[in-house]
Amino acid sequence: MSTNTKQRVTLFLDPKLIKHAKTQAIVENLTLTNLVEMALVKYLPEEIIIVKPTI
Repeated sequence: MSTNTKQRVTLFLDPKLIKHAKTQAIVENLTLTNLVEMALVKYLPEEIIIVKPTI
């Protein structure tokens, strides 16, 4: 049984964006996974907030 707590995902992104992200990851001595994870943590709110629209 694996102890890895990460989940694999598939994303479809603009090739230029991927190239930019890979280059930045190299500059910062990170993996692409770590770079994307850090960006999502900074972008997303700390708590999951789901608001039901009122009709």
